[in-house]
Amino acid sequence: MNDDSAPPLPQNETAVAYSTRNALVAVAAANDYVSGGVVVMRTTDGGAHWASTRVVPEFRPTGDFCNGGDPAVAYSRRDRAFYMSQLCFFRELGHSEVQVYVSKDDGKTWTPGRQAARAASTYDYATKTEDTTNFNDKEYIAVDNTPTSPHYGRLYVTYTKFHVQADGFSDYCPIQLAYSDNVPATNPFLATFVHTAVNPDAPGGDGKGPSANQFSVPRVEKNGALDISYIQEDCNTSIDFHLLFQKSTDGGSTFLPTQVTVEKPGQWADNPDTGDNLPPTAFRAPETESLAYSPTTGTLTYVVANSITKPTTGTDISYWLSHDGGLTWSDAHTLSSATHIAPGPAARNDQFMPWVDATPSGKLYAIWFDRRADPANHDINTWQAESTDDGQHWTTHRISTKSWNPDRGFFTSGAFIGDYNGLAANDSAVYPVWTDGRNSSIDQTGIGETDIFTNVEIQ
Repeated sequence: MNDDSAPPLPQNETAVAYSTRNALVAVAAANDYVSGGVVVMRTTDGGAHWASTRVVPEFRPTGDFCNGGDPAVAYSRRDRAFYMSQLCFFRELGHSEVQVYVSKDDGKTWTPGRQAARAASTYDYATKTEDTTNFNDKEYIAVDNTPTSPHYGRLYVTYTKFHVQADGFSDYCPIQLAYSDNVPATNPFLATFVHTAVNPDAPGGDGKGPSANQFSVPRVEKNGALDISYIQEDCNTSIDFHLLFQKSTDGGSTFLPTQVTVEKPGQWADNPDTGDNLPPTAFRAPETESLAYSPTTGTLTYVVANSITKPTTGTDISYWLSHDGGLTWSDAHTLSSATHIAPGPAARNDQFMPWVDATPSGKLYAIWFDRRADPANHDINTWQAESTDDGQHWTTHRISTKSWNPDRGFFTSGAFIGDYNGLAANDSAVYPVWTDGRNSSIDQTGIGETDIFTNVEIQ
């Protein structure tokens, strides 16, 4: 999907969205080690052809280009625009922002970095002071696209706010929300965002409690309710404790008084490796979850990697269903089945990094990385599942045409292939996007690299 530099450098960690006005128009984005920001890939013919452009973040107060990444993409029906969020940070400085960019031409051109909207920032533009105690991380984006919703057109951005003490220890890292009803396309920098704590701060905490969160995914229901999935994760390690859910029924102004725990005792476990590695490979594979909402039935589908059976079948993909708006959840079911029919017995070896989406008619699609085909549990393929009965039953199959070796995918270390994949599905086209290293030229250049691949299905 992406173009390459010479020599080729990695792209990974990808997201995708389609136009609700033309289902054959889609935009994807990914971490880009060519620019240090994001590569944006666009199609206007249902994925038959893709073109690339790069969006590089800039820290406006100094004019310096910053490190970007962690992209997310959403389309606004009201604004006839694609929105893309990414980070802006410096490895040696305290500045960190969550920035939002706008494209009015189906992803061809984007907001210049200097004019990006700031959904969150540690820099106070009014007082020109820097908050060195906070760091903003891992954002995701959603738009209310239902014309009858009381918040039609509202743009939602969720992210993690790390509170960092002088010794580097984070005592809390809760999920936060920023939302706006107007991001001016000609100058998004002028946008004003309202901020709400999805979970509260916990000064003096141990970095492990209810206000220790990571990897939020927002979804908007057709009645305007905002749903958010995320993980309870130690702020200072990669140890995960619970699968969590929150909900707002007033456009993000308030949330449930108590967050909902999705898993039941004994049905889910974190990867026991404290670095989130899946031996024998070196890359990290965090328990990044995904959430889908069916506008037909209202069912919510929550998918995540599950290591509860790791000693016997490896890490699997599990899913939970909610039929009451996320207040209660079903038992865990295995999606990465060995029989190609889910739920079913778990496939051998490791499966990880899932993503899920629902079409307007309620059909469900999910993808994930899968190592069942390699007896050594090493090389990676991508699998997909589909459900036409609201998640009760699924069919699963491989969609990648070739496996790839992650050891050859990130410079010389093989230590990073991104933390998530992406999927957007409508009733005309299904857009799965994933990181893939089959074309790595490490033997010629000495640099391992990955690209972004897809297998678009026209319905």
